[in-house]
Amino acid sequence: MKVKKILISQPEPPNIEKSPYYKLIEKHNIELTFYKFFDIVGLSASEFRKSRIHLKDYSAVIFNSKNSVDHFFRLSKELREPIPETMKYFCSTESIALYLQNYIQYRKRKIFFGNQHFAELVDIMSKHKEEKFLFPCSDEKQTEYTKMLDKSKFKYSKATMYRSVPKDLKAFNLKDFDMVVLFSPMGVRSLVENFPDFKGDNVVVAAFGVSTHAALNAAGIKLSLLAPTKVAPSMSTAIENYVMGKQQEAVLVTKPSSLRKSAAKKTGVKKTKSVFTSKSKYKALMEEKKAKAAERRRIRAEEKARKEAEKLASMAQEGASTENTTTATEQ
Repeated sequence: MKVKKILISQPEPPNIEKSPYYKLIEKHNIELTFYKFFDIVGLSASEFRKSRIHLKDYSAVIFNSKNSVDHFFRLSKELREPIPETMKYFCSTESIALYLQNYIQYRKRKIFFGNQHFAELVDIMSKHKEEKFLFPCSDEKQTEYTKMLDKSKFKYSKATMYRSVPKDLKAFNLKDFDMVVLFSPMGVRSLVENFPDFKGDNVVVAAFGVSTHAALNAAGIKLSLLAPTKVAPSMSTAIENYVMGKQQEAVLVTKPSSLRKSAAKKTGVKKTKSVFTSKSKYKALMEEKKAKAAERRRIRAEEKARKEAEKLASMAQEGASTENTTTATEQ
């Protein structure tokens, strides 16, 4: 299916020219429409008190979004519960960690972050298992993340601090778009509430993240483009590959290293090394490697001989120059 118009369920980047999506506009002449499918509404202090969670009872906080950072510090102020200086902060990405500078002084000794996947953060947290973690989040199900935290046996509490409210999307006619891009189960929920008959038959549905994929499958919506993958770690790259007709890869599901090790122990499966089924291919490869190594040795020997010859020539020239100078002085 030819893709020329895409509806992306995210706010438009402040500077679209610096956005990874700009390549789709410039290179592929695609028209992009950005519109977030839901609003974020914070819980009031009185609503949060019903959870009986006290911020001072925790020694570390897990942040998976900038929204969670904003509402954590907002509620801290409204509840009049100051955050202790000893609090540690674990962020899923560096951008979230840097965003903390809006509220606290940035100190590496108490701020930790992963590169891209939540599993990377779980690996970092495993070195701080003595901490009591608080996980601020929305009212959406955080199954993908809580499963990792549960399996890693962290002492943590999930704290709902804000809720997602679907927006009215009736102003959009999905038939006007060739692709719709979703990033969260809440985005899927908003899509279903606004367009209950939508099944993704005539529109390419793209989704980022395992939880978003699961929400679409549960809603019975056809999913055509999945991310992240090894070749396409971002949604913009996945879209470009699709537009260029490249074959899709399997979705990349990253697990904490501790869970990968335990899974291997349970199954008793060891990682195997790749082998050549053909002895002739293996022999040819070895011969090629030997030939390359011999060529490298020959080049190094020639280079060494050349340098030595240049050195001897230089020494001979210096000797001749000294001899001429001495002769002239004697005369």
